[in-house]
Amino acid sequence: MKKSYGVSNGGFVASTDDLKTKQNGLEITEMGGECDGKESEKVKDSNERPTWGNSIEFLMSCISMSVGLGNIWRFPFIAYENGGGAFLIPYIIVLLVVGKPMYFVEMILGQFTSRSSVKIWTLSPFFKGIGIGQMVGTCSVISYYCSMIGLTLNYLVSSFQSELPWSSCREEWGENCVDSKPNPNQKNITNGVSSSELYFLREVLKSSESIDDGIGVPDWKLTLWLLLAWVMVFFVICKGVRSSGKFAYFLALFPYVVMVTLLIRACTLEGAGEGILFFIRPQFSELLNPKVWKEAVVQCFFSLATGMGPIIMFASYNDFHHNVYRDAMIVTTLDTFTSLLGGITMFAILGNLAHNLNVDITQVVKVGSGLAFISYPDAISKFDWVPQLFSVLFFFMLLTLGLGSVVALVSAVVTVLRDQFPKVKYWQMALIVSSALFLSGLIYVTPGGQWMLDLVDHYGGTFLIFALAVVELVAIFWVYGLNDFIMDTQFMCKRYLGPYWRYCWTLVTPVFMMIIFVYHMSSLKPLTFGDSDYPEAAHVAGWILFSIGVIQLPIWAIYAVGCKAPVWESLCASMRPAPKWGPKDPKVYKEWKQFKVDLKERNAMINAERNYSKKTIALRKFFGIYSY
Repeated sequence: MKKSYGVSNGGFVASTDDLKTKQNGLEITEMGGECDGKESEKVKDSNERPTWGNSIEFLMSCISMSVGLGNIWRFPFIAYENGGGAFLIPYIIVLLVVGKPMYFVEMILGQFTSRSSVKIWTLSPFFKGIGIGQMVGTCSVISYYCSMIGLTLNYLVSSFQSELPWSSCREEWGENCVDSKPNPNQKNITNGVSSSELYFLREVLKSSESIDDGIGVPDWKLTLWLLLAWVMVFFVICKGVRSSGKFAYFLALFPYVVMVTLLIRACTLEGAGEGILFFIRPQFSELLNPKVWKEAVVQCFFSLATGMGPIIMFASYNDFHHNVYRDAMIVTTLDTFTSLLGGITMFAILGNLAHNLNVDITQVVKVGSGLAFISYPDAISKFDWVPQLFSVLFFFMLLTLGLGSVVALVSAVVTVLRDQFPKVKYWQMALIVSSALFLSGLIYVTPGGQWMLDLVDHYGGTFLIFALAVVELVAIFWVYGLNDFIMDTQFMCKRYLGPYWRYCWTLVTPVFMMIIFVYHMSSLKPLTFGDSDYPEAAHVAGWILFSIGVIQLPIWAIYAVGCKAPVWESLCASMRPAPKWGPKDPKVYKEWKQFKVDLKERNAMINAERNYSKKTIALRKFFGIYSY
């Protein structure tokens, strides 16, 4: 069958023509038989995968996934703690050499194979454990992420009261309590604690100062809020992309309306300018601190959700030739812009809080969830004009941001399991996953819940996902090979990728991440909760969680190699692509195979004509350089 390839947008457009030959003056056309056509149609129907209603739904879903709570309560604190405005320099560099390349490659993998983050490893069956290990990390993140949404729902409903419940002290909180709302009668209180902090710790969390005697039992009110959060997640995802895609418009766009509203209001407050300057004022000495670069990588992963599976899952529902390059650039750029917008807005509010308390801004900045549920509510209580309105807007924004991210993460887990058990209906699998993760989330609504949140985030979220991402890059670009990956991308996207992508994928990104990971391991210190140490049993539990994810690598590698002899041949075979690797559509699969054969033959001829040495040919192949 004759193939013709034309160049469009710097790449190949593959078209399949009926084979026409002329023999003895007669035109003969090769055509598939009727039976073949019907069989092909049956195969296509049996493998039919739901797709997005339109390309905008995919883009909105990616935005709502990547723009989440991390942009609002994590990025501002991380930036403040690691050099202020100077942190933006390593963060943007990390975005360029790690964030964008990782995000783009995961979009490519999902769209190219139309499979989940586990099934894509037909690329190299030896590394199937990466996908399964990432699901362990993703489930860890989901379990505590939904508990944050539960807390947000609690605060959102409380915001409708005639007086914000955290704005003034209660008698049982002691004499050191300071009203969050302006109170001229409270003067000269030393070592005071704001009512918003005491409300969060004593009324909402009922938190314990130590977990040496255990984490306690779940609080019934927080359990109900957690249940409501999971009910909302289930109803968004129950019909797959057909339902989540429709919600994505609201989940992606509404937070920006609230952020801009809050920013305008925050910038009119006294002390806002000082807060913003504090946020963006650079401390250039911090640029030489390796910890700053490590935190930039961790924040990039946490914010973009790379290495967790949802990017691959969302892209797997795309049309095969969708312009995924454009979407990857839009989402990664918008994510950074949102982090900056969120940081400026929040530090403007904190600047006003510091001004009203007549203290340094460093004294009003809280870490992690404390920033969202202590510092911001404290500042909102001091608004002189309808604080309830701004409280509702703020927590509704947090709710939409949290839902957008967690919907993507849960959908990734559901898709992986559904690909393994296709006979189970999607809504049934979604219900099973939601129920199981709800039960796992009960540890976060106990008095020791915040201790457990930090522990699981450290070992099961950050640490595990980062380690597996390093192996993921090695597997794709050093084992499968950049040359083949670039060809696959060119066939799908009709675009020959330039040196930026090729050098990042093959060298800069994996080496940079390896260096950061080695530094992280060498400087690893026992995790603490504030100034308190975790009991030894907690660290053991954390390392067990990490090991469950990492041990998937050798388990599935051994399974892929099997017991066949000779071992070396089996090992090599397990690292090569499986027969199922490639586009899922049988017709596109045949076109892709022929495309690569033709392209490789052409380049072999060019290499011979130009008399390249074996070393030169190997280097060109390693860096994905070929003539197209």
